[in-house]
Amino acid sequence: MKITVWGINYRPEVTGIAPCNTALCEALRERGHQVRMVTTFPYYPAWRKRPEDGGRLFRTDLENGVPVHRCWHYVPRRATALKRIFHELSFVLLSWLRILSLPRADAYLVVSPPLLLGAAAWLAAAWKRAPFVFHIQDLQPDAAVGLGMLRPGLLTRILYALEHLAYRKARLVSGINRAMLQAVRAKGIAEDKLVYFPNGADLARTPPAPGRFRAAFGFSPDDFLAVYSGNLGIKQGLKAVLEAAALVRNPKVKIVIVGEGAFRPAIEEHLHSHPGTPLRLLPLQPEETYAEMLADADLCLITQQAGSGDYFLPSKLLRILALGRPVLACADAEGPMAEALEEGRFGLHVPAGNPAALAAALDRSATDPASLTGMGERGRRYVERFSSARVHAEFIDRLEQEFAR
Repeated sequence: MKITVWGINYRPEVTGIAPCNTALCEALRERGHQVRMVTTFPYYPAWRKRPEDGGRLFRTDLENGVPVHRCWHYVPRRATALKRIFHELSFVLLSWLRILSLPRADAYLVVSPPLLLGAAAWLAAAWKRAPFVFHIQDLQPDAAVGLGMLRPGLLTRILYALEHLAYRKARLVSGINRAMLQAVRAKGIAEDKLVYFPNGADLARTPPAPGRFRAAFGFSPDDFLAVYSGNLGIKQGLKAVLEAAALVRNPKVKIVIVGEGAFRPAIEEHLHSHPGTPLRLLPLQPEETYAEMLADADLCLITQQAGSGDYFLPSKLLRILALGRPVLACADAEGPMAEALEEGRFGLHVPAGNPAALAAALDRSATDPASLTGMGERGRRYVERFSSARVHAEFIDRLEQEFAR
């Protein structure tokens, strides 16, 4: 089949949705399908383009055998709500024009967010006379309302109407966890349209030798490293981590925050005004160093803003578990993250937005390495169900059943 994947993130971005889109395209190519990707120039999570991409309107790259058609889009330096709207609109419009200019595909696979890609895909698919699949990585309207970023009103009703339009017009609707699919089901979408397509983990990678990250960044073998890496945004609830750092009592505990995003200036300001805090801020690391960091972490932090966790299971969790590292999650009591922890017993759970509970959990963990080892081993067993080879094969099987007729 000829399949066009359409989404805002792709390699060389190393966090968020980009690795998932990249892995899917490469799995489709390896299965023998003709796949192309329509996306942007890299910008995430730093929210800035590379110097060599500035001013480029369109470009086609070849990434590991996959043609990648890149389109200009607006990237604000500070991502306010209004600027985010223009950011997403610019990508939707330019990429829609690019889709129309490319040869017709047998099927279009649209990755949301942005939510507006659903409406754009309906128009493009109608023009091309081809079906599309709407794949949900994040339920944008529900997440925004849950976080208090949107209040019920005209804009909210418009977003929910666009969401429902995408669900109705898509041939299939897929989601990365069962809670997402239940939410879609509750909105009146037929069961036979729904496909469970979780993000996958590469279990075949050889873990790096321990000690390299600690040596490179000046941490001692006795330091207890609690590491957060990824997007530094509002949804991640990192304010609780900053406040917890002041409450930690065990001098061995060192909290490492690694990444880029809208909340980074606030972290920098906190560090400037709180000298001596057991917290270290590092830029986003390249792939090799990122793996070394996980290998050296005693505990990996996954944090969420209260109200964001009903449908949110971060893809970074799978990479952490694949390397056998235990997790400390600051998450809502109900939602995929808490459910996964209860089922897999691969880590600890404290309420989202509770710095005192987070600090207490760090202090306890630093004195109980045996329990952390057990959590890491259980995590490695738990993540086997999310093997990239397995989840991609099952999803591509469904696509072939649906479209290769």
